Amino acid sequence: MHAQQSIGQFLDALASDAPTPGGGGAAALTAALAAALVAMTANLTIGRRAYEAVEAEMQALARRADELRAQATALIDEDATAFAQVSAAYKLPRGSETERAARTAAIQEALKAASAPPLRLLEVSRQVLELSVPAAQRGNANLVSDAAVAAHLALAALQGARLNAEVNLRAIADEPFVLAARARIASALAGAPELLAAVEKAMAERR
Repeated sequence: MHAQQSIGQFLDALASDAPTPGGGGAAALTAALAAALVAMTANLTIGRRAYEAVEAEMQALARRADELRAQATALIDEDATAFAQVSAAYKLPRGSETERAARTAAIQEALKAASAPPLRLLEVSRQVLELSVPAAQRGNANLVSDAAVAAHLALAALQGARLNAEVNLRAIADEPFVLAARARIASALAGAPELLAAVEKAMAERR
């Protein structure tokens, strides 16, 4: 369970010759870090007299960021499990025509399953990016740089998830499945640069 490892253990595993954790796990961890920073910004706003007007908003923001952090963290291991299933499918016997057909079908199903974690991570990362905007704009001004780091990490996780999803989609023969998945990718990416720009604007104006 990579998500339960210490930071040092995770990085050692990431740098090793083991196939997991890999880019998918790293992207999920990045999203979790971004969500944690959003929560920190909100939590250090809550209870401050100067920010009484946004108290309820920041409380809701912190709760949602914690939920997204938990989802991103879970995706670290879900991605590793999905990769293992794809690897197992490719190792199936292919000596006969029947075996080859069964292997091809298993690979296709495993690739579809493996596309689920990065597609979900796309949506989680997008939501974290969205949360970073009010955190930067109305959260504790002393934490605006932390909210900005969260935004950049969320965007990096978003792009990482896109890359991992695309790798699987290129090998999937089910065209309607691929089209639907690519629509989810496009939806998650739409307007992302503008969200980051809003955070950068808050960073410039509040420091």
